Amino acid sequence: MQIPRIVIAGTHSGVGKTTITTGIMRFLTKAGLRVQPYKVGPDYIDPSYHTYATNQISRNLDLWLTEKDIMQDLFVKSAHQCDLAIIEGVMGLYDGHRNPCYHTSTADVAKALRAPVLLILNVSSMAQSAAAMVLGYKQFDPGVQLAG
Repeated sequence: MQIPRIVIAGTHSGVGKTTITTGIMRFLTKAGLRVQPYKVGPDYIDPSYHTYATNQISRNLDLWLTEKDIMQDLFVKSAHQCDLAIIEGVMGLYDGHRNPCYHTSTADVAKALRAPVLLILNVSSMAQSAAAMVLGYKQFDPGVQLAG
């Protein structure tokens, strides 16, 4: 897959993923890039913001409802003419279905798409502890390409 892409994930729900993701999408669209938006999971609210910000239909990427190879094919088919695919995660980076047999988290989608991850965290009331938190996210699964 030669499609430029990034996953924007958070440490947990409510950390600002949708606001930051939609802002980045809008900025890049206004700068003249064709941004293809995505949302991890079966969500319809956040994709409506993405669609408005980019003038492109936002699509869902879900490993609970779709097998990995089908999800990858859908991604390639829908993103092949874009300048950049931006994928907003769901909940926290490693959160997914409660059954450990299913790999449905944002991290799993990022690994399946070989996409770097931008991690959003709320650092209010902390200083160096934020670095320790990010290090934990990075070391939890070395297969996740935490890029920033």
